[in-house]
Amino acid sequence: MKISHLIKKYGEKSVVNDVTFEIPKGKVTSMIGPNGAGKSTVLNIITRLTQRDGGQILFEGKDIKDWQSKELSKKVAILTQSNNIQMKLTVKELVSFGRFPYSGSRLTEQDYKFVEQAIKYMELEEFQDRFLDQLSGGQRQRAYIAMVIAQDTDYVFLDEPTNNLDIYHASNMMKIARKLCDDLGKTVVMVLHEINYAAFYSDYICAFKDGKLHTFGTVEEVIQKDILKSIYNVDFEIMEIQDKPLSIYF
Repeated sequence: MKISHLIKKYGEKSVVNDVTFEIPKGKVTSMIGPNGAGKSTVLNIITRLTQRDGGQILFEGKDIKDWQSKELSKKVAILTQSNNIQMKLTVKELVSFGRFPYSGSRLTEQDYKFVEQAIKYMELEEFQDRFLDQLSGGQRQRAYIAMVIAQDTDYVFLDEPTNNLDIYHASNMMKIARKLCDDLGKTVVMVLHEINYAAFYSDYICAFKDGKLHTFGTVEEVIQKDILKSIYNVDFEIMEIQDKPLSIYF
């Protein structure tokens, strides 16, 4: 997937300004940057949730705006920050929505296997028959992520997937993202605020500042004291755990 000269404006203000990069296939890429840097907007434009004002997004040889929605939903799955379904649904019913691009409302035996696998991935077996409004915020977040997993797409986009999750489930979420890539060959793109999650679980980092692409590269190339300071305007120290760079800021 190639993003070229992406632009988004609200009035006279450019919130995304001439952003160009390529998403490596079969890898985990994390978008980082301060609040208001443009990372979530870029993610939403790439997945057609937000209309762009300029630039091009090439996906499998054609602009992503030219894809039929049903066909694109078999290739690309997205989890946004705001998920407010008002219907009275159980966890299993919600996760089943992930199979609608394939079978509509008439799920097959194969569809239900994907649903069950996704529920198991997110450790939701004991909650699968509960209604969403009976769950905690973290449990609901896991259910939405299970729905995305059940969609079984080549590309998975996650906007702050660790939001509302405690340390245990946030760490598991990052391990699942890594597993989707390593075991199933999926391309995973995430917006993350936690730099250490991005550093430890990603292959590539896409760093934004003031609506522009600040730095793109491997984890080792981007997680550097001088680069992080120029992005966040705070001092960092870098240490390594299991050959992965982790940052501590002051």
